[in-house]
Amino acid sequence: MSQLEKIYGVHAVQALLQHHPKRVKQIWLSEGRSEPRMQALLALAAENRVPVGQAERREMDAWVEGVHQGVVAEVSPSQVWGELMLEELLERTETPPLILVLDGVTDPHNLGACLRTADAAGATAVIVPKDKSATLTPVVRKVACGAAEVIPLVAVTNLARTLEKLQQRGLWVVGTAGEAEQEIYQQDLTGPLVMIMGAEGKGMRRLTREHCDFLVKLPMSGSVSSLNVSVATGVCLFEAVRQRQAKR
Repeated sequence: MSQLEKIYGVHAVQALLQHHPKRVKQIWLSEGRSEPRMQALLALAAENRVPVGQAERREMDAWVEGVHQGVVAEVSPSQVWGELMLEELLERTETPPLILVLDGVTDPHNLGACLRTADAAGATAVIVPKDKSATLTPVVRKVACGAAEVIPLVAVTNLARTLEKLQQRGLWVVGTAGEAEQEIYQQDLTGPLVMIMGAEGKGMRRLTREHCDFLVKLPMSGSVSSLNVSVATGVCLFEAVRQRQAKR
């Protein structure tokens, strides 16, 4: 294989062909894959003149770490958005922005799941710190099931400074913390919003917490004290979606 990025999984490769076909240079299929969803992928490849080859499954197993579903694509390297591109994105947004911030989430599976949830909830973008945070990898793309090719992932050098700029633009910053007094269902989430989820185990960093306008928590009735960050992200984002739909 070349030095190009290897993206794998039916949904991830199909999303790339739909949204960024010029990035796809070659697709490899394992021998014997002929089900309908594979035919749809082949049709997209033919439409965009992307060459398709066949390889043995065990050979493909050595190319990637994870379940490739018999599909591996060689693509040009992906680009994470920068802070200036975030400004342009906000300028183009017609509805009240809904931005997800992941403050130091390091597990690529969690990042992929959060990207998938953020896309489903119609979020404007996902922001992560450049340091000590997961970024786009083949594993993230596979878990995201195509969402990584659609929703902008913005990596920022100074998260606290970015939050200040977003507040200056009129966005309210809501952070999640187990010790918060107010539950998320009591918080107004209908306006321009930044939702911050803390890192696995540690939660939000102190400086991030200090830049929050509000702190909220999820009601926990069982024996566990917290949820997986990707699960908590889904609950919080879709509460914002529910409130916004109710307001409309």
